Amino acid sequence: MAPTTKSGKLKRLVAVQRHMERMAESDLAETARQRVGVGQSMDVVMDAIGSLDAVHRLFAQTYADRFDRLSSAEKQLGALQRVQEMKVLREGAKADRLEENMKTAALAEQRELEDEAIYDLVDMRFATPASSKVR
Repeated sequence: MAPTTKSGKLKRLVAVQRHMERMAESDLAETARQRVGVGQSMDVVMDAIGSLDAVHRLFAQTYADRFDRLSSAEKQLGALQRVQEMKVLREGAKADRLEENMKTAALAEQRELEDEAIYDLVDMRFATPASSKVR
C-alpha cells in the first residue's frame, strides 16, 4: 500500500534519492579505479621506454604511441571523474533537501493531529445533547 501522507511520500522519495546518490558514488569509484589502472599502465610503458634493453629500443615508437593513447584516456577519465563528483554532490544535496522537507511535513502532520484532538475534546465538552434521552 502506498503512503498517503505527504511525509510518507517524501520519505519514499528520500530513499530513492539516497539510492541515486549511492549509484553515483559507485560510478565515481569505478572511474577512480580505471584511472589508477591507466596510471599504472602509463608507468609500465614509461619504464619500457626508458629501459636500456635492446628489445625495448626496437619498440620505442610503439611504446610512445601507447603512452599517447593512455594519456588521452587518463584525461578523459579525469574529466569524467570531475563530472561524477559534481553529480554525487548534487544528488546528496537533493536528498538532504527532500529529507528536510519530509521532517517539516511530519511535524506539520503531527501538529495537525494534535490540533484535531484538542478540537475533538472541546467539541465533546461543550456539545449539547441532541435530545434529552442522551444523558
